[in-house]
Amino acid sequence: MADVQERVQATIDQLVESGAERGIQVSVFHDGSQIVDAVAGAADPATGRPVDRSTPFYNYSIGKGATATIAHMQVEKGLFGYDTRVVELWPEFGAHGKDGVTIRHVLTHSAGVPGIPADTTIEDVCDWGHMCAAIADAELWWEPGTQVGYHAYTFGYLVGEIVRRATGRRISQLLADEVAGPLGVADEIYFGMPVAQQGRLAVLEDAPMPEGAGDWELPPDSPMAKAGPLITWPNAAFGNRQDTLSADIPAGGKTSARAIARMYAALLGDVDGVRLIPEARLQEATAVAAGGVDQVFGNPSSWCLGWSVGRLGEEPGTASSSFGMGGMGGSFAYGDKAQRLSMAVTKNVLSNDFETSSRLITLVNKAV
Repeated sequence: MADVQERVQATIDQLVESGAERGIQVSVFHDGSQIVDAVAGAADPATGRPVDRSTPFYNYSIGKGATATIAHMQVEKGLFGYDTRVVELWPEFGAHGKDGVTIRHVLTHSAGVPGIPADTTIEDVCDWGHMCAAIADAELWWEPGTQVGYHAYTFGYLVGEIVRRATGRRISQLLADEVAGPLGVADEIYFGMPVAQQGRLAVLEDAPMPEGAGDWELPPDSPMAKAGPLITWPNAAFGNRQDTLSADIPAGGKTSARAIARMYAALLGDVDGVRLIPEARLQEATAVAAGGVDQVFGNPSSWCLGWSVGRLGEEPGTASSSFGMGGMGGSFAYGDKAQRLSMAVTKNVLSNDFETSSRLITLVNKAV
């Protein structure tokens, strides 16, 4: 284990030198202590600003891991339960027969409301009230709890509005006050990021499309197309806009690898005197709760309460002690209960796969 920092550093240096990556961070915690804190490359190639250990990256869906964490912390306080119906906190959500949707359904992507309106704009996505009203007025795609389908955008607004109704506070404020602040990473993890801080962010860029991919078109009647307009799909332009960076969009997040790995470490156990949820809550929250063929993307999926089950490099369908979330563009963050290990890979080239994260996660798991 002693040389894992050096091995990770050498790997990411090579990835940057080869041009496969522009800027990258890797952070690993074991038994609550950080054992890897590696960075390489440029946060902003236009200016030459380097990536440092506190540089936040817009990592898209790995932010869902923080969103789920906040929900579990409120359950632990007794503000609601997993089987509380959403309408008990958010009455307007019951429109069109959605009154049976529970918080458990929301956390397992089985609520049946994975889509946002076809005419949604990026400006709409940045408008909390607009998006919550649209989701409250949505019709079910399936009977809640009977199928799973990735709630790419709606997950964040659903959980965020549930906790706002229960606490009277925005989820970004809960993240700052209950997670980032206590863990000492207040300037490294955000939902909505203040404009004054945005100059610290890594600048995103899109990886080249695979040969022939530009000719591919999404069939308009496909579930992926119905889940939301292409204009709202995450890419570099979306993630470099001041309005999307400033907005609470808790289906994603802006974070350093160190901050999100530290959060997972504090779910697994004590980190410098801070533990986010007790062991019994962790075991309940990370038990397999739903699965099947994803009704939006068509892939096999397995969910616990708010996180996907497993990590990169594991055989699909095998029992796993890991839980976490990958992000559009190839970032990944997770915790492993058996190893008492957490890890995050963040990067600013939005690749079309998880090759870099998978390589680094495999390297660390062989070394620890």
